[in-house]
Amino acid sequence: MMELLTVPDSLNSLKAIADYVMAAAAAAGLNKKASYKLRLAVDEIATNIIVYGYKEAGHSGVLDLQAEFNEQTLTISMEDTGVPYDSSQTEIPNDLNQPLEQRHIGGLGVYLAIHGVDKFIYERVGNRNRNIFVVNRTRITQAVIS
Repeated sequence: MMELLTVPDSLNSLKAIADYVMAAAAAAGLNKKASYKLRLAVDEIATNIIVYGYKEAGHSGVLDLQAEFNEQTLTISMEDTGVPYDSSQTEIPNDLNQPLEQRHIGGLGVYLAIHGVDKFIYERVGNRNRNIFVVNRTRITQAVIS
């Protein structure tokens, strides 16, 4: 288990969050593609928490991130005290077949982010939102050349 990361509810915290996620991904031995998708997913949800869960709602607080891994998975848990919001209920926008200029803005980032990890779980625990991102660790096998 990695040390807990606590950051303020500021968009300036996104770099520290990304660095933490990438360090966890490296420690767990994730490949570049899985690491990128995980970073993107955490970044998207963290951005929404900061912008909508805290700032636009007139709240302030912190985001707590905890990474842990075992032989099968890497799990990143992110908790906040912002407005309750279950990102797993985000549906794919129904206007994707429309020309770009006719589509509604928003919604696709969260959908793509949470579907870019192997498992996404949302829990409301007391006054806290808990977003859990799980990525399967794939074994890297090296070919033996003789």
